[in-house]
Amino acid sequence: MPSPVRRHPLAAQVADVLLERLRAGEWPLGHRLPGETTLAAQLGVGRSTLREAVRELSGKGVLDSRQGSGVYVTALDVPEDREAVLRRASIVSVIEARIAIEAEGAGLAAVRRTPADLRAIRRALRERRTDGQAVAAHVDADMAFHRTVVAAAHNDVLTDLFDGFVPRVRTAMIDMLGLRPLASEEADHALHEALVRAVADRDPRAAAESSRSHLTSLKEAFA
Repeated sequence: MPSPVRRHPLAAQVADVLLERLRAGEWPLGHRLPGETTLAAQLGVGRSTLREAVRELSGKGVLDSRQGSGVYVTALDVPEDREAVLRRASIVSVIEARIAIEAEGAGLAAVRRTPADLRAIRRALRERRTDGQAVAAHVDADMAFHRTVVAAAHNDVLTDLFDGFVPRVRTAMIDMLGLRPLASEEADHALHEALVRAVADRDPRAAAESSRSHLTSLKEAFA
């Protein structure tokens, strides 16, 4: 059986050097790198090795090789995996990001929601109100409700971002509510009802504010 193809160690080293120079600010975002011959000479490597290093960084979204134009800087570092970032982030930081996503999503939902969206939102609101739910079941119902609102914005990027937060938020909410139940479930549910009314009334400002108010209260509970 043939051996698997391995990346050239020297090309990997060159890619690391280029990345360090990018991080140091030698080439700004959008800047074109020196020509292949010049850059290869600067680095003391052959052009084929440089091309392989550029391909590696292009695959990571850092460089963009444009036929007949040159190689351009499209990022100043290799993007870190989103799940790794979320695992490391504090829950307050995650909620702050949720505020940005969900307040905008709620405002858009008030403008774009369809009758089917509104039915789904109202159904999700009823399901999160079920009395006697276990903590985990309540958290799942709450997250499902918020997702229906974001989904009603009909923006795939916002929905994808929301979905990325769910595992981190779910775990934190279950832990928090297990130790410290909400002071007033009625008041919490009233905030959700206000959000639904704003979406139903096609009032984007009120919808965004309702979402922001609820999530700010949640943030303060974790602070």
